[in-house]
Amino acid sequence: MRRYTLAVLVVVYTFNFIDRQILAILLPAIRAEFGVDDWVLGFLAGSAFAIFYATLGVPIALLGDRWNRRNLIAIAIAIWSGMTALSGMAMNIVHLTLARIGVGVGEAGFSPPAHSIISDLYPPKERATAMGIFTLGIPIGIMIASFAGGWVAQNFGWRQAFMIVGLPGLLLALIVRFTLKEPVRGLSDGKVDSGHRPGIMEVVRFLARRHSFIHLAIGSGLASFNGYATLSFFPSFMARSHDMSYTEIGLYFGLIVGIAGGAGFAGGGYIADKVSQRSQKHSLWTVSVATLMAWLFIFPLFLTDNPYWAIVFLIGPVFFSNFYLATTFAQVQGMVGLRMRSIASALLLFLLNIIGLGLGPQMTGILSDALREFAGDDSLRYSLLILGAFIFPWSAYHYFMAGRHIEHDLARADEAS
Repeated sequence: MRRYTLAVLVVVYTFNFIDRQILAILLPAIRAEFGVDDWVLGFLAGSAFAIFYATLGVPIALLGDRWNRRNLIAIAIAIWSGMTALSGMAMNIVHLTLARIGVGVGEAGFSPPAHSIISDLYPPKERATAMGIFTLGIPIGIMIASFAGGWVAQNFGWRQAFMIVGLPGLLLALIVRFTLKEPVRGLSDGKVDSGHRPGIMEVVRFLARRHSFIHLAIGSGLASFNGYATLSFFPSFMARSHDMSYTEIGLYFGLIVGIAGGAGFAGGGYIADKVSQRSQKHSLWTVSVATLMAWLFIFPLFLTDNPYWAIVFLIGPVFFSNFYLATTFAQVQGMVGLRMRSIASALLLFLLNIIGLGLGPQMTGILSDALREFAGDDSLRYSLLILGAFIFPWSAYHYFMAGRHIEHDLARADEAS
């Protein structure tokens, strides 16, 4: 049961990121049709989605800790898939923004209950590995979005790309509803569900007293800042600074994010489970080191004038910068009570996405516009470089600090009962 459930959730997460990230590869075509500035594209790719995705994720997660999580996920899939298809019917940038807000509303109902289900199926010693497998949906989804979006946009148009990737999700919603089973809460931990249903503010107060959670939320938010900035604007950077076609960008970008990113997500979770057998702090310190490794690669990546060397140098940041996610999810699930897991995940995702998805693309677009007078078409090159040079070490610091507190905070998880 647990392998099938995890496999289906990976497929759902894949469609989640196809529908979310298809926009990135389509931004050059959307910019050409609607004639908008980079800050508008940054708002469309980041803030418009993130504000509703992150904010609604918390109250929806309350349902996840009190209601049937499988049914909640099925409803969420249907909403975001339908809104993705509607994005292809937008007649102006306002219509497209409203459709992307709808995608954010739907996707807000997926990750928190999915994390909770996985935590009930996999014990703590296997949880980071399971979360790593689950997060494979991210690079696979981005890879498919890049391939499909680039090819369809080149040959048919950006509107058709939204419709092609959105409609199959409606079938997936039915598969989730009628083939998955709701697991018993606390099954993998050997704990008995007390039935206590804490409210949002109770969970907020509980986590606010955990120093490791604060550092994990800030560190993951900063890591996400770099990730979403790159996902949203790297295709545009390659088109402007290196004159690559949509199809070529989609091919290379999709392969790197799919293969190197997948290795980073799954490998990061697997390594975290291995090193945590000695001490949980080592799993977080591993993330800190990996983040600094990613930082080293961004300088040759954005300073080279050779497009193919830029593609090669992208492998390092994509691999190392993705170590953080599975470990972060697993540690947060371990530090709270059984009926807090969806809300805790949603609070983490709220902070992660407000910092990362909400600010990453937006700040990149604003800085790019500010640099355009001096750098011309290379403004995105320097915007991505400047922000990455500052954000990566900052994120690494918070993962190091989280490691110093994690053992103490995990030992206090039963205080939530």
